Amino acid sequence: MSKKRVLVVDDAIFMRNMIKDIFANEAFEVVGEAANGVEAVEKYRELKPDLTTMDIVMPFKSGIEATKEILAFDREAVIIMCSALGQESLVMEAIDAGAADFVVKPFKPEDVTRVVHKVLAAKGGGS
Repeated sequence: MSKKRVLVVDDAIFMRNMIKDIFANEAFEVVGEAANGVEAVEKYRELKPDLTTMDIVMPFKSGIEATKEILAFDREAVIIMCSALGQESLVMEAIDAGAADFVVKPFKPEDVTRVVHKVLAAKGGGS
């Protein structure tokens, strides 16, 4: 089975690296990363990944705005929001915008993989 292609979006490089490390241990290939919402939309259009992890609070364009734009471009996009504790209202807004699910920072690798497998299974992509 081919690896699922992932786009990692976060304005903090250490978070991107942490998420990339989590995916490196799974059947995923990180095909790109972005540091803000504007880059996220550009990279998504260019790479068309199977899955995108999206920070909510970022410069230039929020994760929520980027999620809306990506889903307007591709209704099948699978986006998992990464939010900090205390951002519950933003998480709900992201889900309303079309995000598939979310994980709360700080997260453990198994939290991320559990949500990813759940979301991909729901999309019929299995794991």
